Amino acid sequence: MYSNLEECIIDLEKNGHLVRIKEEVDPYLEMAAIHLKVYEAQGPALLFENVKGSKFRAVSNLFGTIERSRFIFRDTWQAAENIIALRNDPMKALKNPFKHVGSGLAAWKALPMQKTSSEPVTAQEIKITDLPLIQSWPMDGGAFVTLPQIYSEDPEKPGIMNSNLGMYRVQLTGNEYEVNREVGLHYQIHRGIGIHQAKANKLGKPLKVSCFVGGPPSHTISAVMPLPEGMSELTFAGLLAGRRFQYSYIDGYCISNDADFVITGEIYPNETKPEGPFGDHLGYYSLTHPFPVMRVHKVYAKPNAIWPFTVVGRPPQEDTSFGQLIHELTGDAVKQEIPGVKEVHAVDAAGVHPLLFAIGSERYTPYQPVKQPSEILTIANRILGTGQLSLAKYLFIAAEEDRPLDTHDEVGFLSYILERIDLHRDIHFQTNTTIDTLDYSGTGLNTGSKVVFAACGDKKRDLSTEVPEALKEIRGYGNAQLVMPGVVALQGPSFTDYKIEQTEMEQLSSALGEKGGIDTCPLIILCDDSSFLSADLKNFLWATFTRSNPSHDIYGVNSYYSYKHWGCDNVIIDARIKPHHAPPLIPDPAVEKRIERFFVKGAVLGGLL
Repeated sequence: MYSNLEECIIDLEKNGHLVRIKEEVDPYLEMAAIHLKVYEAQGPALLFENVKGSKFRAVSNLFGTIERSRFIFRDTWQAAENIIALRNDPMKALKNPFKHVGSGLAAWKALPMQKTSSEPVTAQEIKITDLPLIQSWPMDGGAFVTLPQIYSEDPEKPGIMNSNLGMYRVQLTGNEYEVNREVGLHYQIHRGIGIHQAKANKLGKPLKVSCFVGGPPSHTISAVMPLPEGMSELTFAGLLAGRRFQYSYIDGYCISNDADFVITGEIYPNETKPEGPFGDHLGYYSLTHPFPVMRVHKVYAKPNAIWPFTVVGRPPQEDTSFGQLIHELTGDAVKQEIPGVKEVHAVDAAGVHPLLFAIGSERYTPYQPVKQPSEILTIANRILGTGQLSLAKYLFIAAEEDRPLDTHDEVGFLSYILERIDLHRDIHFQTNTTIDTLDYSGTGLNTGSKVVFAACGDKKRDLSTEVPEALKEIRGYGNAQLVMPGVVALQGPSFTDYKIEQTEMEQLSSALGEKGGIDTCPLIILCDDSSFLSADLKNFLWATFTRSNPSHDIYGVNSYYSYKHWGCDNVIIDARIKPHHAPPLIPDPAVEKRIERFFVKGAVLGGLL
């Protein structure tokens, strides 16, 4: 396998997976715009050989398709899968020890290896401003590192086996950062590096941090892998690369010898600066907030170094392929972690974190007088308390009973739930809790609510396949459009504030209740543009679940409370844009026009679109 990034690029080009762009390209918006169009067309990886303002080349879309990712790791994929499976289910090795002896040997061979020399990555010392300073979206606060590997060690137990390697975005320029002397790190305190920083703060000393960029593609993947407890990211990097992670120390900082670039520096206790805005994976900007600042010690680059980057935005994007890759490698890990769960699907079109679909077992109901969700509610609580899944706002969970279910068949799965859910009984809220820091639909940074829609048992209703007449005649609301069976988008006036909307929504709910005849339409989406929301499934999933906070934006026809439990006849989700929402990502029209030259007939990317 590859010992560095350039070997991977040469191999991809040889096999038709990469295109070189020799013409000068501006890192301010142009490179990102080209990447976005190529990704959308499911095109090749891109090597930008002439980046304006930098002597270094840059590569993007390496992981743009799951097929290309499998190709990159074709020689080590199976060994990595086997190791993760053994970590998740150690009994496999005991049941068939001879079958798995090779997996144990592979893991041992993948242990990180310290070297006395840090070459080639430290061959030249450079400045931050020498790097390709790529800005993806017009309102971004500056240039960012979008595929970093951030390395830190436990201050109480230093050493590489007590380290964390994570992917936390890095702001290189803009805001109040001193050029070439400071960069911003965006991460939450509960992440691996945050735990290390908390310990360093307690000891009253700065935390030494290294930012690796490039190197074998396995190093990038390792920084985002949700690995089993006790498995080091650096061991996994060696396993997936088929070559041990090689490192050394300079000035007390860990150096990845195989990286293309390394930025070293220190984070001082309680020292923050404004970071952002940044066009993020939900399809909106994450706004400016105080985050840790790293005082830059040194910046290194290997000879002929290549800068890898990606672009995030409204899904699907390249990080979607990351998610598929992780799912294939981890396999049934979630089944081992949460007993009774059969499948959990973080819906990419909704930005991954806001919306989960899940299937669970339901073994308690045969002993109850009425068949209703029981075990799947326990499973739902486990899901919402597990790792990244805890960032979800909406969880739709069903018991698999008389026929197989597939959470990736989004229309089929949602229809199955809407046909069976008892809206008086099966909606469960969690209020004043945590959501994704990047989600601005809540009540504050990292705060919002969650809701579980659970269903089991027999079918209760047929779903409407056309807009019910009652929804076409609501004063002040119009352009009712069928989104999918049982779901209708209703266009309303622009949102003002919650005090006013509370009254207006009560009036809407009352009007719908008086008309009746909408039992076949259990879910109504109030939106700004029902034609857009109903145009395709992706629009529905994105607009509905990224623009609503369950506790504040779910209403009901004939809703009521009984012993603290809320129920209704029909659910209304207010998915209109609110004043506190972050702005959506909109490309710069002038840049879109400029990059057309790369896609015309005879150009390097001609015929791709």
